[in-house]
Amino acid sequence: MPKLYRKRTILAKIESTVGTDSVPGSANAIKVRELTIEPIQSDEVTRNLVRGYLGNFETLLANTRVQITAECELAGSGTAGTAPRYGPLLKSCGFSETVASSTSVTYAPVSAAMSSCSIYYNTDGILHKITNCRGTMSISCETGAIPTISFTMTGVYVTPTDVAIPTTNYGAQADPLLFKSGNTSAFQIHGHAGALQAWSLDMNNEVIYRELVGGTKTVELLDRAPSGTLSIEAPTIATKDFFTIAAGATKGNNTFLHGTTAGNKVTVSCPQSDLGALTYADNDGVVMLEIPYTAVPNAGNDEVSIVYT
Repeated sequence: MPKLYRKRTILAKIESTVGTDSVPGSANAIKVRELTIEPIQSDEVTRNLVRGYLGNFETLLANTRVQITAECELAGSGTAGTAPRYGPLLKSCGFSETVASSTSVTYAPVSAAMSSCSIYYNTDGILHKITNCRGTMSISCETGAIPTISFTMTGVYVTPTDVAIPTTNYGAQADPLLFKSGNTSAFQIHGHAGALQAWSLDMNNEVIYRELVGGTKTVELLDRAPSGTLSIEAPTIATKDFFTIAAGATKGNNTFLHGTTAGNKVTVSCPQSDLGALTYADNDGVVMLEIPYTAVPNAGNDEVSIVYT
């Protein structure tokens, strides 16, 4: 009987001990829009023997690992002070999680003691368990569309098994809102509250897999270089001279609030944004200013914040 591609689930749970299966269950199910897996990702080693005839050589698979990509809707849990269900993925992308009861959940970068998670990916009865998962994430927003948060996670390979697709409990993920005026507010870039068309951020985490003789199989997050782009209606120079800002060394705020009700509001901020080379674009015949930026730390571990309220 064929396996159906549409019948896929993903469960994720933080590991108490890095690399030890945390055994996620139905209450750890994450609602996603896109979900793919590379069940065996490896480095191929060819034998390259000297012999008296032509043909292929054997290849051996080294540093065998697994990579999963998942795209979630950028929305809160539905309850202020409760983390969204995809919180374990955020933490495993190098973020801390600070919960203020009944008020907020804040994610900020860390440079030590990084979390990892176990992920269970089931494709219609074939279970892939992946441990020691760490990765990188990105946010993408465009007017008239559902804003998304995407994860690319790398973990330690475990031999797949036949296990029935789990019953899923999809809680702590509120319905999304379109990225548009009325749903999205409080946008500013270097103090300018412009007309925003699109906004993106990529943490650009450097993630590596290590497998040494006498050591343990592990996935490490070594560095990050968060950057992104945004598109606004081009203001007059008198209103805001972004060209002088970009040509200089001035850093400034870069933030927006998405959502309107408690439990489903998300504020994304890059307080010290350094602007790159500006370009023009056309949107419906209107001149747009495309602004690339890099998120720079101030005191450290403060270049990005994602706050759910």
